[in-house]
Amino acid sequence: MPSPHSGYVSDTAPGRGALRPARSWLHSDAPSLSLNGPWRFRLSPTASAAEDFAAEGFDDHGWDSIPVPSHWVLQGDGAYGRPIYTNVQFPFPIDPPHVPDENPTGDYRRHIEIPAAWTDAERVVLRFDGVESLFRLWVNGEEIGGASGSRLAHEFDVTSSVRPGDNVVAVRVHQWSAASYVEDQDQWWLPGIFRDVTLIARPVGGVEDVWLRTGFGDGHGRIEPEITADAAAFPVTLRLPELGVERVWATPADVIPLDLDAVEPWSAERPRLYDVTVSTAAESVALRIGFRTVEIRGDRFLVNGRRVVFHGMNRHETHPERGRVFDEEHAREDLARMKRFNVNAIRTSHYPPHPRLLDLADELGFWVVLECDLETHGFDQTGWTGNPSDDPAWREAYLDRIRRTVERDKNHSSVVIWSLGNEAGTGSNLAAMSAWVHARDAGRPVHYEGDHTGEYTDLYSRMYSSVPETEQIGTDGSRAPLLDCTPAQGARQRTKPFLLCEYAHAMGNGPGGLDQYEALTHRHPRLHGGFVWEWRDHGIATTAPDGTPYFAYGGDFGEVVHDGNFVMDGMLLSDDVPTPSLYEFKAVVQPIRFTFGADGASGHAADHVEITNLRHSADTSDLRFSWRVEHDGTSAASGHLETPVIPAGGSARVLLPAVPVSHDAETWLTLDAALATKTAWASEGHVLATAQLDRSAPRPAPAVRPRTDWRPSGGTLTLGIAEFTGGSLTRLAGRPVTGPRLELFRAPTDNDEGTSGEIEESDASVSGISNAALWRGHGLDRLTTRRVGVERTPDALRTLDKVSAANSALWVMVESVWSLEDGEVELRVETSPSSGWPTVWPRVGIRFDLPDESAPVDGADWFGLGPRESYPDSVRAARTGRFSFPLRDLSVEYARPQETGHRSALRQLTLTSDDTGVMRVTALPDTRGRRPGFTLSRHTPQQITRAAHPYELPESSTTYLIIDAAQHGLGSRACGPDVWPEFALRPESRTIRLRVEAI
Repeated sequence: MPSPHSGYVSDTAPGRGALRPARSWLHSDAPSLSLNGPWRFRLSPTASAAEDFAAEGFDDHGWDSIPVPSHWVLQGDGAYGRPIYTNVQFPFPIDPPHVPDENPTGDYRRHIEIPAAWTDAERVVLRFDGVESLFRLWVNGEEIGGASGSRLAHEFDVTSSVRPGDNVVAVRVHQWSAASYVEDQDQWWLPGIFRDVTLIARPVGGVEDVWLRTGFGDGHGRIEPEITADAAAFPVTLRLPELGVERVWATPADVIPLDLDAVEPWSAERPRLYDVTVSTAAESVALRIGFRTVEIRGDRFLVNGRRVVFHGMNRHETHPERGRVFDEEHAREDLARMKRFNVNAIRTSHYPPHPRLLDLADELGFWVVLECDLETHGFDQTGWTGNPSDDPAWREAYLDRIRRTVERDKNHSSVVIWSLGNEAGTGSNLAAMSAWVHARDAGRPVHYEGDHTGEYTDLYSRMYSSVPETEQIGTDGSRAPLLDCTPAQGARQRTKPFLLCEYAHAMGNGPGGLDQYEALTHRHPRLHGGFVWEWRDHGIATTAPDGTPYFAYGGDFGEVVHDGNFVMDGMLLSDDVPTPSLYEFKAVVQPIRFTFGADGASGHAADHVEITNLRHSADTSDLRFSWRVEHDGTSAASGHLETPVIPAGGSARVLLPAVPVSHDAETWLTLDAALATKTAWASEGHVLATAQLDRSAPRPAPAVRPRTDWRPSGGTLTLGIAEFTGGSLTRLAGRPVTGPRLELFRAPTDNDEGTSGEIEESDASVSGISNAALWRGHGLDRLTTRRVGVERTPDALRTLDKVSAANSALWVMVESVWSLEDGEVELRVETSPSSGWPTVWPRVGIRFDLPDESAPVDGADWFGLGPRESYPDSVRAARTGRFSFPLRDLSVEYARPQETGHRSALRQLTLTSDDTGVMRVTALPDTRGRRPGFTLSRHTPQQITRAAHPYELPESSTTYLIIDAAQHGLGSRACGPDVWPEFALRPESRTIRLRVEAI
């Protein structure tokens, strides 16, 4: 027998009862009461609990207390259930519009005191800004109505049900409902009242709604007002004090556009806002408006007549303790951090954020793609059979969602594109949403990536298209096929601006290849940049059985189905720590480009720099330019770089300073563009862009000394600071050390474990099989060694080893030569693979094990690339210099342990113990000038691989130093293209040459 409540939770209608039409989220002086705070709470396992709790006299003293806003699964340490993470999967049977009877249902109650003066109100409205997923409302025992649309605002007219004095509000929230089928976004399922609840006294003669459309052109501004108010509310007055504007409209018919002289435009770089009030005798509404015109002209997306390049992030609302509960202080710092990392755009994936976030975006300056609360991704499991996007029964639900999205946020200058949703297939309901938006707001274009053929959207948008495909999209005259398009449809899509709504999947260590996408936006104006997936990891703070804190991901809460750590795919870790990939992003998209050049008559390699201002609208008057010179990473000279003010899109040639060149050290010139004054998001001196130029005098590496007097040896000897037994190193610089051991394996990154993306342009991928699986299949994580020979001369030792894996006929020959050279111990390692290796390698390196003994190695000083980790396709943020870090700061604590900490282009490394140097390693370039990199860690790649969380890494009494001749790139195959062939490491012979000295 079906549950008596199944009809309610399975109803596709978006709302019922006294639900009011959508309107703007306004800053009004009308009386209001916040209902945030403690509510009485009861959780039932099904939707069929008795509804007597809504009665005024119901005794709720035995209930718990829960804060509003919050998610009940994040309260009570599991007392009310646990979070569930899925990406594509539905955590319930795919049986639309029905959901299981096992449907956790939260009942909320609270008393509110309504002032006597509110009896004069025309309407009393109860507003919910966010409830997941379906809720019903009672006031003083009377059912008012209900609604779904978790990230949308809903207002109910409760005028007839409230009274002065004590009132009882009761709310029932169902975790699952028909709405859950269209809210299958890649995030945690977190039920509850998670945004603000507000009671509002709407005054007689008030302003019901306001929309101030703005435009800008040739220094002039325009306001097209839309005032929603009863005729009796007039006259209505608009005041814009800064421009001396006061316009009084006596009747609704008098409300006409205003043309304004000499206004400053709004842009993401110069977010100029003007304070405006719209008032009646009964109410005043405050807005902050910016003057800007959004248009598509041909295949260009323009704001104020200039092409926009989006250097964006997909941004979920997520916090490790609060979930999607908004915290303004944290959000402001989050957006300020974005600005500091040269992020200029936000896609609100995949729902409208808390409305205050858009106030902050207006103020700080972002281009915003505002996305509707819609995703049906789980229907991909059924081949899109039953997808609500093309089912007329869901049409009103779809239209209600886009109406509530647009109406709430229509006044925001930062919102330049409306997006219908995400990964919901395609169909007539999406087309209807688009038609509604076009009719309601002709001033902003419509986006939806799933409209691959361009039937109802204004921009061409894709996810994770490869670099070659993206280039073909941008190339005039290209006939290359486009996804799901006929030739005619492809031709149509190439007439539109192109946007990568998702690219560069930032999961774990990665992505690589950001600079390749950025370069395309400069070569092909149709390409307007894109949005990295995504800004922040979604880890939930919890503790291991032993009490160790960590950030949980899918499966850590015992979910029946889940998508693992796919929710950990941000450029910011869960605890707000920027990853190296965010620094890489900042460097790749920096708004100032430095191009070094030489006047042919000067005789110098470079005597000037071309400085290009890549910004949309801001000149360089807010920046100061400086230079510094370092010799082997030590400061030698610095100064101010005299630079003219460069307009947006302009360039200037600037002479470089005379650089003191050392003949005994590398000489590096660094240029910085930094903020000249403090801003709302960064301090004075914050560096936006940087570049380096190598001005070193040529210094050839010492030649390898030939030896011909090799003879067989037992291999027990001492060479300077190196001691050997049986040909194997036992001590080095007075410390126990073993090695070098060939290391071809790295703890697989999330991209190494990925199987997504087209592989035609990849070097060695196999469709549907991860590179990490291939590496394990070839035994790279379990290499064994057979010593082939040991020889020596009076001042050298040579060993030859054959390295291979069980059940494999493939091998690598490793020749290691230790020698005394110029009073130092030198190690030269030559690796030569057999033929037949069918896949890329993760690395070619040698590992040294350094047991703790009395003074563990716990830090490193080095001269090379730094300060953060770098890899072949993620090296733009690295600079050549001298750096020092304790061991714990050399690695990134990704949510799932994986390869981390590699520093490229090493010149010199000093291992330290308690801030004291114990050993110095100098890396010599190979015959092609290539330098090795290094990784210093307390765990081997194999140990790291076996841990699913950082707390699972074993206690260690050894520090491991790996010197890599080469590393494989990072790519983006967790959800995107694999490593570009240029950065793929094919098996090959390599040389590592080091000199070691004691300190």
